[in-house]
This record gives sequence, C-alpha cells and structure tokens, in this order.
Amino acid sequence: MRKPRKPTAAQQRALAQHLGAALKRNVALAPRTSFRIGGPAAFYVEAKTPEALATAIRVARRFDIDYFLLGRGANILVGDRGFPGLVIANQARAIDVYGTCVTAASGALVYPDLIDAAVAHGLSGLEHYVGIPSTVGGALWQNLHFLSPAPARERTMFIGEVLESAELLTADNDRRRVDVDYFEFGYDQSVLHSRDDIVLSATFELEPAPAETLNRIMQENLRWRAERHPPLESEPSAGSIFRKIEGIGAGRLIDECGLKGLRCGDAQISPRHANIIVNHGNASAADVCALIMHAQRCVQAETGYWLTPEISFVGEFGPVTRLPADARASTARPALS
Repeated sequence: MRKPRKPTAAQQRALAQHLGAALKRNVALAPRTSFRIGGPAAFYVEAKTPEALATAIRVARRFDIDYFLLGRGANILVGDRGFPGLVIANQARAIDVYGTCVTAASGALVYPDLIDAAVAHGLSGLEHYVGIPSTVGGALWQNLHFLSPAPARERTMFIGEVLESAELLTADNDRRRVDVDYFEFGYDQSVLHSRDDIVLSATFELEPAPAETLNRIMQENLRWRAERHPPLESEPSAGSIFRKIEGIGAGRLIDECGLKGLRCGDAQISPRHANIIVNHGNASAADVCALIMHAQRCVQAETGYWLTPEISFVGEFGPVTRLPADARASTARPALS
C-alpha cells in the first residue's frame, strides 16, 4: 500500500475552493475511532448527505488528493502520525421505510439507527447485527455477519442476505444503482475490496415479524456479545484483529501461545478475547503494532499458522514499540476464547 501524501499547495487551494467552510485542518481522529488511537487528519470534512459525500470524493479524485473515508471508525488503526491527506467523515444518516423496504444513507449506523428503524416498523432481517459498531457502508464493504439466532447459533447470518440494492459512486465518478449480486459477497469480503466504488445508500428487503420476537433476538445477541467481547465504552478496541482461520480460530491460537493478557504500554491482548486488543487509556498505534507483530511471530513459530490482520492500517506510523522476543502474559491464562 502506497504511503498517503500530504496535499501540495495547489491541492490545498483546490480543497479550500471546492469544499469551502466545511473543510477543517488538523482534526483529531482518535476520538472518532472505536480504538481511540491515532494522530490527526491534516484535512477533514464531514459529509451530511449522500450528495455531499459524492462531492467530497469527486473533489479528492479530481485533484489527485489522497483521501480516507471514515465511517464508524471500527476495524481500523490510525497511525500515531495521523493522516496527511483528506479524511472524509461519512455523516449521511437519513433512513426511509416504505412497505417492507428500508433505505439508509451509507453513514447511518447499523445499530442503533438502522436496526431501530426496522424494528419500529415490525421488520425482520437486521436485528441479528445488534451491538456491532458499523455504518451501512462499512457493513456492505465487509459483508457484516454474526452467529445467530439463539439458542443454537449454528448459522452465520450475513447482511448481504437482506440487501436488495445500493447506490454507488463508481470509480468513474458516476452514480449508479446496483443489485446485491454486484457485490460478490463472501466471508468478510465484497467486491468493494478490489474496486474503488463508494456506497452512497443501500436498500434492504425485510420481512414482517412480531416486535416481541425481534426484541428477544436483540437482547439475546447483546447478552451473548457482552459475555465474549470487551465493552467498547470502557475498553476501546477495533474489534477482531486477525482474520478467521477456518476450523481453528485466531484467538484460540493466540491463547494457546500464552499471549492472552499480554500488555505493551496501555495496549493489551484482551484477557476476555485473545483476538481483540484493547486500549486501557493511552495506548499508541506503536504499542498495538508491537502486539500484532509479536502475536504473528509467536503463533507462526509455535503452530505454523500465519495470522493475517483483518483491520485496516490508516495513515502514517512511527517506529514500533519493542517487546522482548519471549514476552508472555504475566497473568494466569483463562479459558480459551
């Protein structure tokens, strides 16, 4: 991945001219991510509508300015030196319900915005993803999923199953509506990983269901997540750090290597879930990267598996904090994740 560039003087003038008073400089990104880590954005703009989002992206593309589209701020790690280009914060959150269809702008939060709107109209299909920090655009990018429903939890539910269509800003800067097949959904995968398309809005086709059924599923899923995942409010994280290893689990491998609970500064491999790193207050990206690299080395040396990060690394990173080669958690190892 190419290192993001600082806009030239001419590019900065173009940003100011086309984005006007909405353009801000040197905006802190850490409070805008679920990890609460990272340096500032050199340039920053909030898009409140799909139209404003399309405009900001077109400006960045037209003048060849490096940009990053920021949604809920989950599943990413921002470098300690921040992002030197333009960060476009997707704040387009309008939601419309008609019949059994729900259309949401891509900056709408899956929970509570989208799910609450669907449940309020007695519509089922989205309640499975309650509690997961994601925007609608991010959910389509990653094909949001969750093991549901209770009590069996034998099937992974994917948001692509209820997607009817979406409006995109294509790589050619055209606005285009596509159906679900366009996304080529897989596990943690969509065509958006390989195409420079941006989701502007999405329409979901749902089914009527009793409110008590929907609320029961939501409460069961919230309890299930709370038992297994550290709470974002008190232990900020980016969610799962490494991609799933079918039949084994990245967290299980990390725990078997004695790394659950290992700290580097204020960053820690969660004692509750070994595939999550939490921020205990003042963790740096350098601390998190040290834990990631250490886990990769240990797991490969002891099991032969290589852990591939699931999170995205955004912006500029400094030197990684040093950890002893034989570092292990000093606390007693709890049960496997």
